[in-house]
Amino acid sequence: MFTDPISDMLTRIRNAVATRKSTVAMPYSKLKHNLANILLKEGFVSAVSERQNAIKELEITLKYDGTEPVVTDLQRVSKPGQRIYAPMDKIPRANGGLGITILSTSKGLMTDRDARKQKFGGEVICQVW
Repeated sequence: MFTDPISDMLTRIRNAVATRKSTVAMPYSKLKHNLANILLKEGFVSAVSERQNAIKELEITLKYDGTEPVVTDLQRVSKPGQRIYAPMDKIPRANGGLGITILSTSKGLMTDRDARKQKFGGEVICQVW
């Protein structure tokens, strides 16, 4: 059993990008699906789908720009042992604004841009660039 399924998801994506895989599969959860949909909306992955095998799986199709992956790095910020919360005016920018920071707010998962627009703070889940 995993103690941190989000870190596991990010590590699976990071490893798949490093080995130039086209897809990556992981155990399904609603939080992972919402996180993957944000990556899809922001253009970091090309497709997200659910698969029903012996267990329900989430399959993410990675996106490449020629031979270079679109996802350069993924970084987990808030961990189970140390939760990181940020008010609306102190949300960190990923890679100087070139990436996205994903937050868990009272209105669900959203990017740092959306959180600033809607004036929400929350738990800083991860950064992607």
